[in-house]
Amino acid sequence: MKVGVIGAGKWGSALAYAFGINNEVYITSRTPRDVDNFLPLEEILKCEYLIITVPAQEVARWLEENFIFSGQKVLVASKGIEASSGRFLNDIYKKHIPDENIAFLSGPSFAAEVIQSLPTALVVNSLNETLSSEFAALFPPFIKAYTSKDVIGAEVSGAYKNVIAIAAGICEGLGLGKNAAAALISRGLVEMQRFGKVYGAKDDSFVGLSGAGDLFLTASSTMSRNFRVGLGLAKGKTQDEIMKELGEVAEGIGTSYALHRIAQNKDLYLPIAKEVYAMLEGKNPQESLRDLLSS
Repeated sequence: MKVGVIGAGKWGSALAYAFGINNEVYITSRTPRDVDNFLPLEEILKCEYLIITVPAQEVARWLEENFIFSGQKVLVASKGIEASSGRFLNDIYKKHIPDENIAFLSGPSFAAEVIQSLPTALVVNSLNETLSSEFAALFPPFIKAYTSKDVIGAEVSGAYKNVIAIAAGICEGLGLGKNAAAALISRGLVEMQRFGKVYGAKDDSFVGLSGAGDLFLTASSTMSRNFRVGLGLAKGKTQDEIMKELGEVAEGIGTSYALHRIAQNKDLYLPIAKEVYAMLEGKNPQESLRDLLSS
């Protein structure tokens, strides 16, 4: 199949590698790159299958300025909630792509391991089961691809786990121990599941690959950018200092601000997300720990 990947960062490049094992794959980005099969965006948009890795906080503007729908089948491979509006990615894409032509990727997947052909299992989520199966068939043998119709469950899991990963990095950075880390991650899973139910997400998504699988991965390794954000916060670094050191997007930051907005508007109890937002705004991590233990 002819597949176009939009976004040539680490994740986009890893997906281009993976899909390229069994398919004809081309890639593009905002600026030209000296990589195999690089094409300008207008040529990529002619592909039947598109993989989009544009970061969540940039996708609305990118779609308005660049995307032209002409029947392509789209797999969204980024995760997050828009900070400025609290919109989920499926709400943003809905203006540009009909439900029957779009799917969302979820599950545990560090780019560095995908590009080494290390095994994992992912979920393709779409209201169109035929489309999910088509995308699942494009994956290489080292990736087991499942399908699901719970788009909102995948969206909530993929976005929220990055916020919990920041909290886990803070826990590690403060030297609180493995007991505390296990308690935090398990309570984080409950928190994101409770949040998802507000939007009609199914429990299965949270106890499976999209939820628990991706959460356990992202909240337990320095390979996770969001985990490293937490490590920086624990050391007293500012958000700007941390982002400068990372040199790349950490989706959990924008999602933390989005969850803060949503919690205020809907009067939701999101204790871990609340404290992550507060620490990103400069609250002392030790004070946040005390408040979290007493809430």
